[in-house]
Amino acid sequence: MPRVKTKLVSWEEIVDWSMHLADIIIRDNYRPDLLVAVSRGGFVPARLLCDFLGVENLMSIQSQHWTEAAKAEERAILKFPYNIDASGLRILVVDDIVDTGETLALARNYIRDHWRPLEAKTAALQWISPVAKFKPDYYYIEVKEWIWFQYPWTRLEDTYQFIKRMLTETYKETGKTEWTYEEIVGGFREWYGIDVGDEYYKRALKVLVEKGIITYSENTKKYKIVV
Repeated sequence: MPRVKTKLVSWEEIVDWSMHLADIIIRDNYRPDLLVAVSRGGFVPARLLCDFLGVENLMSIQSQHWTEAAKAEERAILKFPYNIDASGLRILVVDDIVDTGETLALARNYIRDHWRPLEAKTAALQWISPVAKFKPDYYYIEVKEWIWFQYPWTRLEDTYQFIKRMLTETYKETGKTEWTYEEIVGGFREWYGIDVGDEYYKRALKVLVEKGIITYSENTKKYKIVV
């Protein structure tokens, strides 16, 4: 069993989910004038919804809770808040997934209280119902068991954070400091139950070397965690 249950999400799934989410919104007869993507996860779904809903106006606001893959901060924060006059507009605030729900709720509340729209509703591709404190007005998939969804737009970021977590926790548990490339790839597949492919593993390891988290020896052909 993987230590962190993870699903690798494809671009094709994202397009399909967004299309069906748009159908749900249309059936409810909600016609937004402006879509607001919750940065960063909501960018792609919001743009796709603009296409499927026929909405030209798209903005973003950055509300975040997850600062590392599968690890959350204590509370959501709103970065770079700004105000516009949205009076008379119906707004749809879009995120990729609702897990705790705090980021989407924070963004919606800020928009409602400071932008003063005619109406502000929320939408997400997925809603993790057992853990979420906030239910979006619209969602396509109800997830009934927590899992980390690795979206196409977070593939590299998630991969290097996952590798960092695996190496760090293994060092704490066993004292192991050095890994071959093959050991890292095998461990990654075992820990997370997915395979992102050589290109992502190599790029992720390069990022970790550049950040000073690990080093690489040409002599031993091994990566070493900096402790």
